[in-house]
Amino acid sequence: MRTRLPRGRRLSPLRAIALRLAIAFALVLVAWGMVVAERGDYNDSLDGEVSVLDALYYTTVTLTTTGYGDIVPVTPSARLLNTLVVTPMRITFVIVLVGTTIQALTERSRTEIRLARWRARMRDHVVVLGYGTKGRSAVRQLRLHGHPKERLVVVDSDPRATADAAQEGYLSITGDATRTATFRAALVERAARVVVALDRDDTAILATLAARRLNPRVSVVAAAREAEHAELLRESGASSVVVSSETAGRLLGMATDSPAAVEVVEDLVSFGTGLDLAERQVSAAEVGRSPESFDVPVLAVVRDGRPIRYGDPEVATLRAGDRLLYVVTG
Repeated sequence: MRTRLPRGRRLSPLRAIALRLAIAFALVLVAWGMVVAERGDYNDSLDGEVSVLDALYYTTVTLTTTGYGDIVPVTPSARLLNTLVVTPMRITFVIVLVGTTIQALTERSRTEIRLARWRARMRDHVVVLGYGTKGRSAVRQLRLHGHPKERLVVVDSDPRATADAAQEGYLSITGDATRTATFRAALVERAARVVVALDRDDTAILATLAARRLNPRVSVVAAAREAEHAELLRESGASSVVVSSETAGRLLGMATDSPAAVEVVEDLVSFGTGLDLAERQVSAAEVGRSPESFDVPVLAVVRDGRPIRYGDPEVATLRAGDRLLYVVTG
């Protein structure tokens, strides 16, 4: 099991090393140019003269070590140049060369610190199990509904999927969605919602049971491929189940006779454009009114956690605690 923190764009290791080497090479060239320009102020113990090649030798030795003393600055200006310019360049040169090693050694410590901070402050987040087509669409809709990235946790058994999630800015965990250790890593016991978007119905059932066992109060929304497994998911603790095969079949049948109706349905389930579904609490001033009296189309009333369709005599009069499910313009 592996936890990946959100990350932005970073240089690959090879590019990072190449960039550091380019900076080091540039420092050598600059220092070499300065020594060549003032090589008359230097003395070579071998022949007394400092050539262009001697200047390159002196530069590389000075930047990489403390020098051998065979070539030394003899004038005050040359010594001042070494003190104020060459010495800081030597320090920078060493930092550039060992920076990659230091970064590799400290990366794990920084990651552990960031993970500890994340665990300490994470509450009421959403855990998305599965980052395939369904999971990605669910995350996209959650973002459109205003859920911040830092409150979304992606879990998938495929390292490539979790790597993509981390690249997109989500904390991701690579692990089996049916194992308790994976759920503990995702802090399911503190989560507000769990979205089960796995490819297999049997795995979805086990994942729902595991999530419900760790957090009996969490809201679990699950996707099922087959209708016969939807009831098993509800019995396992799913608050809501979406049957993908039946939904697709209904839309196909509807499109045969009324393609425009399918477009309206797709518009309703696509948040942010055209028509949108919204839900809100009935206010104290609205208690006693009927759903027909509102200016917006009310599709259903949620009472005691159960949606009741528009027109049902049971919701002819609204009560305190009811919630309206209605259509708005996105």
